[in-house]
Amino acid sequence: MKTYLEERIEWYDDNYRNGNALISDKQFDQLEKNLLRTNPNCDYFKKKNKLVLPSLEKDSIEEFLRGLLADTRLLIEPKIDGCAVALQYRDGTLDKAISRKGTDITRKLVQVQDIPNNIHLRGVLQVRGELYAPNQSSNISQRIASGFLRAKEGFSESLSFCAFQILNSTLNQYESKKSLSKLGFKIPQDISCNFTSQVQVFRKQWLEGKLFRKYPTDGIVVKINSRKLQLIREKSNLDYPYWQVAIKS
Repeated sequence: MKTYLEERIEWYDDNYRNGNALISDKQFDQLEKNLLRTNPNCDYFKKKNKLVLPSLEKDSIEEFLRGLLADTRLLIEPKIDGCAVALQYRDGTLDKAISRKGTDITRKLVQVQDIPNNIHLRGVLQVRGELYAPNQSSNISQRIASGFLRAKEGFSESLSFCAFQILNSTLNQYESKKSLSKLGFKIPQDISCNFTSQVQVFRKQWLEGKLFRKYPTDGIVVKINSRKLQLIREKSNLDYPYWQVAIKS
């Protein structure tokens, strides 16, 4: 039987995914932490772990940087607020597009101008990115994008798509984005950090509204650039096995 806390979290999450945020991200994250502490095996977390496109981990930057060498190269990207989608191309043709929960949304996304229907590449390519509304606040952007995906009919002129990851790639993050750009995808701006200590500087600049102003952001994303280090974190038994993290405050 679900607890009251689990029911409230699911209710808040459903409203947010439908473009109607009822509480702040910080408040929601705290509720999730409370539920994880009291009932880590509940249905909410089981469903969350099965998502085709799971949300980025949200934690303190100190926790994320723990265990990294001081000169580890990191990339900082905008955390664009919209709807996560994945695209699959087969022999250069857009074959399938899916939502965060695995719903087939190909028919909708072929209407989005920033998503190429054809690319110059043989074989299979899977791309993850964000569908969003430019020139809008983060909440409005998410609401417009989710509304477009839910509607049976609708216009896509107000939407953009930003590609930021090649799934199952052997390339590092910088080279992956460079390849996506050459294939015709719009990619997000980024800032390269040669020292982990620089992250706090750029985090402060984002909080002051000085970074990534062209996007509807609700945070920044810090990523380890090296694919080798990414795989080490993914496959290790470390307390923090993630190679990218969303920082919202």
